[in-house]
Amino acid sequence: MTRAPLFGCIEAGGTKFMLGVARDCDTILDTVRIPTSTPDVTLRDALAFFVNASNQWGSFDAFGIASFGPVDLDRLSSSWGRITDTPKAGWTGVDLVGPVGNAFDCPVGFDTDVNGAILAESLWGAAVGADIAVYVTVGTGIGGGALVEERLVHGARHPEMGHMLPRRHALDLEFPGICPYHGCCLEGLSSGPAIMARWRHSLSELPQDHPAHEIIAYYLAQMIVAQQAFLSPRRVVLGGGVMATPGLIERVRTQTSILGGGYFGSVDFDGLIVEPALGDRAGLLGALALAQRARR
Repeated sequence: MTRAPLFGCIEAGGTKFMLGVARDCDTILDTVRIPTSTPDVTLRDALAFFVNASNQWGSFDAFGIASFGPVDLDRLSSSWGRITDTPKAGWTGVDLVGPVGNAFDCPVGFDTDVNGAILAESLWGAAVGADIAVYVTVGTGIGGGALVEERLVHGARHPEMGHMLPRRHALDLEFPGICPYHGCCLEGLSSGPAIMARWRHSLSELPQDHPAHEIIAYYLAQMIVAQQAFLSPRRVVLGGGVMATPGLIERVRTQTSILGGGYFGSVDFDGLIVEPALGDRAGLLGALALAQRARR
């Protein structure tokens, strides 16, 4: 019998690496979580996990790495496969692809964690059937990935949706924002740390009648209206810890409808703006999807 392919999956996050061994999306053979410490220690522990897996299940056919960024996605670049100018201490310039490809002598797919997430959601989750779809995570930071007719959007670098500059809410004119580059960009105003810096509580801890809920919904809605104007997506998937706040996605839908002003036609906002169907598996399954593409 022909052996089913074996894939190594790495969701490289700023606080943790999720590692997995899979045959397909329904056959996950093993997973482990390791902390993101120094690059040497983290990559050593990751490679050790996959060496043990190879001894148990055989050689890998391909790997997929869905990483925090910024990263270099230009295959013609000498730094392809590396993290670039990240604020994560010690990780600027770290090569993720090289050590994995060299250790296991197989193709490696590489992209951002959010691009991996929208790819996975388009194959197995909330964006199935959408020719243009966006995934945005709202948590420690804000990042977004886009898929246009089965192609992940890269360009000069890759989308940085969290760093758009929104119009300020009338009740939120004084807070300077926390982004070290832009101050009051979307991430600087609406990420989890920004909310904590402004109100000393997470959004889910604040009462439902607190103005913070409408303010954050207003900022996130501006991002979605911008997506409607630039990409005309059929689905916008909103994930991350902040989006777990009860009622927030409904507020975002309402604000998006108001800010859009009816210009984009008759829109089913419940169908346009959705929660991830894959939950916290989106990142690791994104890495699997990247590995499957790399093997082709």
